[in-house]
Amino acid sequence: MVLYVALCLLGFVLLYFGAEWLVKGSSSLARSLGVSPIVIGLTVVAFGTSAPELVVSLISSIQGKSMIAVGNVVGSNICNIALVLGLAALFQPIKSDSSVVRRDIPIMLGISLYLFVLTANSNLGRIEGATLFTGIIVYTFMNYYLAKKESIDTSDIVSELEGIGYIASRPKQILMILVGIAGVVGGAQIVVDNAVIIMQILGVSEKFIGLTIVAFGTSLPELATSVVAAIRGEMDISIGNLVGSNVFNIMSVLGAASLVRPIPIPGGFFESGLWIDYLVMLFTSFLPWLMMRKDFTVSRKEGGILLACYAGYIAYLIIRA
Repeated sequence: MVLYVALCLLGFVLLYFGAEWLVKGSSSLARSLGVSPIVIGLTVVAFGTSAPELVVSLISSIQGKSMIAVGNVVGSNICNIALVLGLAALFQPIKSDSSVVRRDIPIMLGISLYLFVLTANSNLGRIEGATLFTGIIVYTFMNYYLAKKESIDTSDIVSELEGIGYIASRPKQILMILVGIAGVVGGAQIVVDNAVIIMQILGVSEKFIGLTIVAFGTSLPELATSVVAAIRGEMDISIGNLVGSNVFNIMSVLGAASLVRPIPIPGGFFESGLWIDYLVMLFTSFLPWLMMRKDFTVSRKEGGILLACYAGYIAYLIIRA
């Protein structure tokens, strides 16, 4: 047990430094390309930090552990907003671009509702998976188009870049992003692998593991990246990372996993109580829009509300288990 705990701590160290490199490299790349940081947060950072969810869900689907595959995504999306955004807002109130409230959060809500409809029959087949995976391709191209349309003049923000450690060399920017992604993904994998072993030693169900420890573990890259981004004042990357990750989790992770192998819901979607977890995911996805609709800011107080929601959800899972 002591060895597994020590390995978990090592994973946390990798996560922290990986997040530092990823934020610095991606923010520098955004500015040097003349692209809005929110676009980089919604694509490069979001996709990179969602890699653990993709790997875990694909492996779970192939091995027939469908509840871990689905629970990982649903639990991660709840964790990303309620825990990660809440914790990031406690460190620094999160102020974002108006496009997040007007466009990206509604997209996240719409996709979450679409997933609810797709899985209501207790199965996510290859055709449904194909529609989800097609969606992530469209979403990526949409952000590429917006990146070109919403380009910015980098000459006006040289002093700001120097303040956060701007990297001028393009190869160094790309290298730092790749090393950062490797750090957060590798660190998350170490934490998840050893945490699951610890939970199995303690004796809990596959469903509980999928919705809690695996979901939390695969959200660690988002947690580390968003908190570090908030502390460094890169608010657009912080919120963009979380919204983009949730979109990626549903469309790409579950889309790819169900394409590899159809994902059944053991015991039935409604009978198993999974529909309640879906409703919690929808509710927590709606809260940021509710909080940011006027001033586009998540305050420290609202961050505390998000954390309280996550604590309540975990308490419900423990009682239900």
